[in-house]
Amino acid sequence: MLRVILVSIASAFLLSASVCKPKAKGAYKGRLEIAGVCMHYTVSVLEGNIDTSKTDAEWTDEQTGKTYKKAFTLDDPCGFPKDIHVGDEFYFNIDTSTYPKPCTQCEAFYPTPGKSLRIIVTDVLR
Repeated sequence: MLRVILVSIASAFLLSASVCKPKAKGAYKGRLEIAGVCMHYTVSVLEGNIDTSKTDAEWTDEQTGKTYKKAFTLDDPCGFPKDIHVGDEFYFNIDTSTYPKPCTQCEAFYPTPGKSLRIIVTDVLR
């Protein structure tokens, strides 16, 4: 009987600890600004102290004339979640791995910022 009580208490403790644990956010908050043809994505950094050399401080889309701050394109667009749409905000970390990931893109052109980052999306805000 004592064993059943101890197992129940331990189970309740573990369950409550996992439920109360906050979701990992990521170091930065971004927004998908442009989803151009052939996965030519543009993301802007909304929050987080990102190294200014990693993004274009201001970048203007020559197709629309709209300017974005702290903008970059994706170095690995194939790894970007397909359920994120233009205007969606999300948390991410910079992927510092150096191994190449296979990603085939078509050759159609859409302008993107000069800086590119490989990122890992940790949470999508809906």
